[in-house]
Amino acid sequence: MPKMIVSIDGVVIKEVQLTKERTTLGRRPYNDIVIDNLAVSGEHAVFHMQGEDVEVEDLGSTNGTYVNGKAAKRQPLRNGDTIEVGKYKIRFHSDEEAGGFEKTMIFKPGMVLPPAMPRPAPAATPAAAAAQLHAVIKVLSGAAAGREVALTKVVTTIGKPGLAVASITRRHNGFVLAHVEGPDMPLHNGQRIGGTPVPLHNGDRLELAGTEMQFVQS
Repeated sequence: MPKMIVSIDGVVIKEVQLTKERTTLGRRPYNDIVIDNLAVSGEHAVFHMQGEDVEVEDLGSTNGTYVNGKAAKRQPLRNGDTIEVGKYKIRFHSDEEAGGFEKTMIFKPGMVLPPAMPRPAPAATPAAAAAQLHAVIKVLSGAAAGREVALTKVVTTIGKPGLAVASITRRHNGFVLAHVEGPDMPLHNGQRIGGTPVPLHNGDRLELAGTEMQFVQS
């Protein structure tokens, strides 16, 4: 099934599967793909899907829609094409090779977070050993307090779009925290992080959009 991988400054913030004939993208909350940024028009672009064929159409947006660096009005997409909307890049995948990214975890009152996943089985190769890293984020405050989210994907994004979004990325030797968007910078052990990803260690305290969390690795 075709997928869109949305990123900014090299950090993946969401993954969207194309399941409808018409998938809209824009700043307004009623779009199928919402990018809450002033560089993105309220109704910016639309993806048309017929079978496995997908086309992108710009809806007269203020800043335009670009495919592989060139302005596009309506253009068929091929696997691996990059659509640019403002500072955001959207990678088009026409098959299942786009796996490995976690959808954004958004804190909302009354939400129920997924339980922590079990520890992966032992692996023999170095690459598989890296994937064996097991960590969770424990939510300490707010409506979701007490819940745990397993960091099983390459990138997990957390926060509230438009206010504060951060990412936790799995690397071969551990996990790092980075700011993605929004005026509120994440707090790492009480200190605001800068533009450089910060390594995470077992027991580290995080705070984002008024929600306190703890990183636990085993």
